[in-house]
Order: sequence, then structure tokens, then C-alpha cells
Amino acid sequence: MKKSRELLQWHPAFYAGIQIELAGEREHLSFENEHHLGTRPKQIDVLIIKKDGDYQVQKNIGRIFRGHNIVEYKSPADSLNIDDFYMVYAYACFYKADSYPADFIEMEDITITFVCHAWPRKLIRYLKEVRHYQIRQEDAGIYHVLGDHIPIQILVTRQLSLRENIWLSHLTDQIGSEAEAERLVEEYQAHTEDKLYQSVMDIIVRANREQFEEAKEMCEALRELFADELEKARQESQREGWCEGQREGRKEGRKEGRKEGRREGMAAINKMNLKLSELGRTEDILKAARDPEFQEQLLKEFHL
Repeated sequence: MKKSRELLQWHPAFYAGIQIELAGEREHLSFENEHHLGTRPKQIDVLIIKKDGDYQVQKNIGRIFRGHNIVEYKSPADSLNIDDFYMVYAYACFYKADSYPADFIEMEDITITFVCHAWPRKLIRYLKEVRHYQIRQEDAGIYHVLGDHIPIQILVTRQLSLRENIWLSHLTDQIGSEAEAERLVEEYQAHTEDKLYQSVMDIIVRANREQFEEAKEMCEALRELFADELEKARQESQREGWCEGQREGRKEGRKEGRKEGRREGMAAINKMNLKLSELGRTEDILKAARDPEFQEQLLKEFHL
């Protein structure tokens, strides 16, 4: 069965997901979504700043972090290419140069993290063969790029640990089994009131709708979890239907009004022409047909 192409907003879910992944150390970190660079239309997907510069992040995806950490995220529908690498590298340089006072942020205190769904084969080959970097795997799905002044890592979400990085690893439209979906639901049940978890779970369910719908028990569990949301959606649909009905009613009303107005207007003109004919004023009938203002005067004359 072919999937329907639905426009999915992956970035808000990723922003929520990376906060979940680093939730155990949130007190040491601050997060900014779509951090703008200066006044020009350039923005970093996620900027993570350590509140305490001496703190060492323990989570596997954040062990590379220094004081200021730039994260570029590519959704499952996007690929990470060579131009993306240079663009984000330029962002890092611009971010450093945009600080105040001068050299307030040291280049040695910046890191770059690329997050993508699939292995960026062409980019990796380029980094090795052209830039002469070394690529070293630090953990499942976590690759450090060695040989640059700026610490760089690439996170391949489809390779991340399903245990250590459950949310980022499942931020995909390719959940492979009912067991994976069941585990996500179990994890979500403990955090149903948390908006970050709601954001991630919502996009995962919508991106993998067919997989969830194939399992009867899973659908029942989701209906229970999202009971409030479903009821809200039902009420919203009812409101939208009522509003649409009102709009259609007004539209039909206007249409009928125009028809009725035309009928009344024609009837008035016919009565006027009959009176003019009875009075022998046939020239006025012809003149009224050519001159709307004169026609209006005649209608008023005959109180029509």
C-alpha cells in the first residue's frame, strides 16, 4: 500500500526529541530553537549552550559538547550533503564573529553536530578524500570527524541505539515492527502530560500511521493515550463543519437574494414599461433602455 504524502513538520519534533535525550542533564544546558544569526535570514536549527562551561555532558550524543554547540538537523526526507557541511561550518564562524564584545566566544568553545536519517555516503567520502579528515565511530550512530579545529560529529538517527536514544532513533517514517511501536507507547505513557513527548509522539504516529493502524491492539492503546486530543479534534471538526455550513448557507442565501433581486427588478421594469405604453410614452421606454439614470427616474415616478 502506497503511503500518502503528508507534509510533516519534523523540526519541532526533533527539537523536542533532542531535549528528551538530554533531559537528565537539562539543568546544565539551555536550548534555543532556530537561533537567528544576526539580522540576516540565517538561522541555526538548534543551539545548545552549556550553562556551566566546566560541566561535561554524559549523554552519548553530547559528550563532544563544549560551551556553544550548533546542531543541524535533516529530516528523513532530506539528505546531508557537502554544501550543508560548509553552510553549517560558516554558521559556526558567523556565530563566533557575531558575539560581543570581540572574541567573547572562543572558536575552541564551539562544536558542530550534523543529524541525519541515512548515512551521508558522498559527504563522508568527500571529508576523507578531499579534506583528509578521519571518521571515527564513537557509539552506535555517532561518528566524530577528526582533523578540524572545530569538534564535529555526525549522528545517523537510524543507527542510534534503540535503548539509549529511543526517541531520536524513532524519529522516522520507517518504524520497522509492531514491537518498536509498542515500546514507544509504553515510554510515552509515563510522559503523556509533557509537551516535548507529545510533540515527538505526534509526529512519529502521523509519519507511521499505516504501521500503527495495522495492529488492532496498538490502535486501541493510542486511542486511549490520545483520547483528549481525539475528542478535541472531533469538536474542532464539528466547529469547522458548522462554520462551513454557515458559510455555504450565507453563500446560498446571497445567491438566492441576487436571484430574487433580479426577479423583483425585472418585474418593476415590466410594470413601468406597461404604464409608459398605456400613456403613449413609447419613446421613454427606448430612452430608459439606453439610459440607466433616466430609467431610475421613471421607476421613482411610478413608485416602483
